[in-house]
Amino acid sequence: MRSPLPVARIRRALASRPRRVVAAVVVVVLVAAALVWAARPQRPDFRTESAVVTVRSGPAGDQPVDLDTTLYLPGDASARHRVPAVLLAHGFGGTKESVRSDAEDLVARGYAVLTWTARGFGRSGGEIHLDSPDYEVRDAQRLLDRLAARPDIRLDAAGDPRVGVVGGSYGGGLALLLAAQDRRVDAIVPMITWNDLSRAFLPESTGKAPTEGVFKKGWAGIFFGGGGNAGSGPAGLAGTGAAQPEGAPASAGAPSPQPGAGPGTGPGRAPAGAADPSCGRFAADVCAAYLRIATSGRADGAAVELLRRSSPAKVLDRIKAPTLLVQGEADTLFPLTEADANARGIAAAGTPVRVAWFTGGHDGGAGPTSDSDRVKFLTAQWLDHYVKGDGEAPGDSFTFSRIAGFDALDRGLVATGFRTADYPGVTGQGRREVTLSGPAQPVANPPNGNPAAISSVPFAGALGSLLDGVAGDIPGQHARFQSAPLADPVDVVGAPTVRIRAASATGEAVLFVKLYDVDPQGAATLPDGLVAPVRLTGLPRTVEAAQPVTVTLPAIVRRIEAGHRLRVVVATSDQAYATPAEPTVHTVALGDGPLVLPTVDASPIPTTATVWRWVLVGLLAAIAVGLVVVVLVARRRHRRQDSSVHPAYAGVPLAVRNLRKEYADGFVAVSDVDFEVHPGQVVGLLGPNGAGKTTTLRVLMGLTQPTAGEIYVFGHRLVPGSPVLSRIGALVEGPGFLPHLSGLENLRAYWRATGRPWADAHFDEALEIAGLGDSVHRRTKNYSHGMRQRLAIAQAMLGLPELLVLDEPTDGLDPPQIAEMRRVLQRYATDGRAVLVSSHLLAEVEQTCTHAVVVNKGRIVASGPVEEIVGESPSVLFEVSDPDAARTVLDRLAGVRVLPDGDGALVVDTNGTARSEVVAELVRAGIGVDRVVPRRRLEDAFLALVGENSRGSGDR
Repeated sequence: MRSPLPVARIRRALASRPRRVVAAVVVVVLVAAALVWAARPQRPDFRTESAVVTVRSGPAGDQPVDLDTTLYLPGDASARHRVPAVLLAHGFGGTKESVRSDAEDLVARGYAVLTWTARGFGRSGGEIHLDSPDYEVRDAQRLLDRLAARPDIRLDAAGDPRVGVVGGSYGGGLALLLAAQDRRVDAIVPMITWNDLSRAFLPESTGKAPTEGVFKKGWAGIFFGGGGNAGSGPAGLAGTGAAQPEGAPASAGAPSPQPGAGPGTGPGRAPAGAADPSCGRFAADVCAAYLRIATSGRADGAAVELLRRSSPAKVLDRIKAPTLLVQGEADTLFPLTEADANARGIAAAGTPVRVAWFTGGHDGGAGPTSDSDRVKFLTAQWLDHYVKGDGEAPGDSFTFSRIAGFDALDRGLVATGFRTADYPGVTGQGRREVTLSGPAQPVANPPNGNPAAISSVPFAGALGSLLDGVAGDIPGQHARFQSAPLADPVDVVGAPTVRIRAASATGEAVLFVKLYDVDPQGAATLPDGLVAPVRLTGLPRTVEAAQPVTVTLPAIVRRIEAGHRLRVVVATSDQAYATPAEPTVHTVALGDGPLVLPTVDASPIPTTATVWRWVLVGLLAAIAVGLVVVVLVARRRHRRQDSSVHPAYAGVPLAVRNLRKEYADGFVAVSDVDFEVHPGQVVGLLGPNGAGKTTTLRVLMGLTQPTAGEIYVFGHRLVPGSPVLSRIGALVEGPGFLPHLSGLENLRAYWRATGRPWADAHFDEALEIAGLGDSVHRRTKNYSHGMRQRLAIAQAMLGLPELLVLDEPTDGLDPPQIAEMRRVLQRYATDGRAVLVSSHLLAEVEQTCTHAVVVNKGRIVASGPVEEIVGESPSVLFEVSDPDAARTVLDRLAGVRVLPDGDGALVVDTNGTARSEVVAELVRAGIGVDRVVPRRRLEDAFLALVGENSRGSGDR
C-alpha cells in the first residue's frame, strides 16, 4: 500500500520549515549521543603493578619459588585511603591473565586485587602439588603477607590484611584450604570446586570408600596427563564448555563462575625427579599416584591419602571465614554433592555459609547470561558485606536455577532462578515416589571396556543426551526400567535414589546407573550427562539371591513434565570411566521400593529483566485498555447515529450507493460504484486487475473507510463495529488461521471470538462444505492452499449469514472442487440469503451467478442479470440429463445443428427455430433439460465492456 502522505507534500513541508527541521535533527543527534555516552561502560580508574616475586614455602617453609603476579589497585588507593583486597585465583591450567577481566571488575568496585600464576604454570616456577597445604596454600599465605605490608591495603591488625579469596575449580579449592590454614582470610567464594579430591576422581554411589571407587579416567587423564606440559595445563580445566576462558566480561563487578582459561604462556619443563615425563610439571609423588591408579583402575591407600591432603574435606571445621559456595549443575568433574559436603562441614563449625547452584559448570560454562548475572550479584554482595563492610548480611538462603527456554530476541538460553530460606542439601525438602517396572535383565561387560557407552565427554557436557543407539547405551550392555507416564509434572531438585539388585559369576560388578527423562515421542534425555558409578562386591550367582542396594544418583535440577516417563538405565560401560577388562555377564534387576525424587518448595527470583517485563506488560495493558475504551465509545456513537433503518433497503441484503474511495495521495481506487444484491441472488463482481473490486469489498467489510457514499445491509447503514456486520459472512484477502490448531479447532476458536451463542453455529454444515474429511483434525500448518481456502469458505458460512461475501472463493481449488463450490453457492442463495462473489474466472461466474456487476477503472460499466449482460446469440447452450439421447433427437430437427465445442454440454445452432420448440422436443423424448443459456459467453461481453487491454486503475 502506498504511503498515505504524498512525497510531494513532505518535500513542501521540509522546504517551508528548514530551520525547524534542522533544529529537530540536532536535538535528536545530541540526545542519541548523550544516551550512548551514558550507556557506554567506563573503564575503571585503576593502576597495575606486575612483578615476579619469590616466596618461600614447602613443608619447612624454606623452599623458594618464583610466582608471576599482578596487583590491581583502585586509582584512589593510598596510605590515606586504604582499600580492602581480594586474592583472585585462576583455574587449573590457567594463568593470572585468565582472570584479568574479573580483576578489573573487582577493582572497579573498590578492591585491590592480587592475581598470580600458580606454581607449575605459565611463568611461575615450581611443581604442581594440587593445592597442597605445604606448597600452593603456603604460596598464597606469603602473598597475604605481601598485601599486609603495603601502605594502601586496609588492615584488621598488624600483618592482617582485610581480604577475601575468590576462585573457580582449582582456585576454589585453594580458597577453601587457605581459609582453613590462615585465619586472616575474611570471606571466601569458592566456585565449582571439590570437597574430597579422591572421591571426585574415584566416585562410588553406594557409599563405599574411594579405594573401592570407579576411576574417572576421562577427566583424570586430561587433568594429569596433560597438566603442566609446556608450562600449561589442559585447556578444558582452564576453560569451560567450548573452551570459554575464565574472565569473560563480568558486568556485575564479580567474577564469573568459570574454572580457568587457556594454556599458560611460559616455557615449562618437566621437573627433575618426576616419576614420568608424561606428567610434565607435576610433583613426583602426585605423578606416581596418578600412574598407579591409571594403570590398575583402582586406588591404593597411599594415593587416596595424597589426594585427601589436597582436599578441604579434612579441614572444614577450621574454616571461620564466611563462605559462599557456588556450584554448577552441568558438571561431571565436581558435581553438586561436592559443594553439599563442603556446606555441611563448614556450617557444622558455626561459620556463615550460603549455597548457590547455577546451570553452568565444567561442562556448561558460565551458563546463560541471566544465570551468570545472578551469581555475579551474589558474589559482589558477599564480598561487599564481609570484606568491604557495606550492606546488610546476605543471609544463608539457598538459590538455584533451571533452564527456562530461549530468549525471544537473541535465541540464547534463559535460566530462571529460585530461592528458599533454608538449604535443603541434595536430599531435598520433600520427595516424590515413582514406581518403575521391568524384568531382570542380563548385561554384558565388554572386554577391555570397549565398545563403551558415552554419557559425557570432558568439555562437551551431556553428549550422551544427544546420542542414540550404539553411541549412547549399547545394546546388550544395559538394562532398562521405566515408569508409566507422569500424571503431573515434578520439579526435581537434588539427588534421586533407586534400589537395584545384581548378580555375577565373578562376584563383582562395575555398573553405571543413569536417570533419563523420556518424552511422549520416546526421545530420552540424560540430564547434564551425569551418571552414578557403583562397584558391587560379594555378589551371588543368581539375581534371586541378591540383596538390594541403594544407589544415590547425581544431584540434578530438572522439571519432568506431565506425560513424560522416567527411565533408569543400568549399564556396564562408560567412556568416561575405567571398567574391568575381563568380559563377563551380570544380571540386573530392580530392588524393593520406588524411585525417590527429591523436591524443594522454592519461589522464583525476580530479576531486572522480569521487572522490566512486567513494566512493559503494564504499559501494553494500559494501551490496550485505552484502545478498548476508544472503540467502545466509537461503537456507541455509531450505534446512536445509525440505529435507524432505511425503509427503501430494509429487505435488501446489500445496497451500495455512490461509493468513492480516494487515498491521501490523491489516488482514486473507486470513483462511483452503485449496485444492489437482493435475496436469492448470486452476484458476481467482475473487473480487470486494479478495477476497484478488492477496495469495494474492504469498504464493505469495514476494513477501510470510504471517502463518500453509503453502504446499507438490510437497511442499516454500515459503519465499523456495526452490529449488522454479524449478518455478513466473508472471505476477503485470503484465509488466515492459527497454524498450531487443527481445522476444527480454528473454526471453534473463530466462533468463540464472535461472541455469538454457541447454538447459532452450524459446524456440521460447515464441515460438509469444507469437504476435508479426517484432515479437519490435522493442524492447518500442514494444509495445502486449496484446503485452507475451503476451510475459510466454511468459516464464512459457519453462522449461515444472510449475506455471504467471497473474494476469489475458487482460488486453489481443483476442477471437481470448483464444480462443487458452484453448487454450494447456488444452494446457499435460498431462503432470503444472498451471495456476492468477486472472481477472475468468468466461465465460473457465468455458470454460478444470477447477476453480475462489471467494474472498470473504479466505475460500474454494466450490471444486471447475467443473460442480459451476455445478450442474444444464434447458438444456445443446453444442459440435459442425457446428452447422447438429446443429440439424436436434435439431429432429426430440420435446420437445427449440434456444434462440436460443447465441453460436455450441448451447444446448438437453432438457425431460427424457437428455443421453446427445441426444449419441447427434448421433453417429449423424455430428456430432462436443466439449463438453457445463450452461447455467447460472458467473457465475450466482458471484453467488449472493458476492452481487451484494460488494466484497471491500480487497485490496492
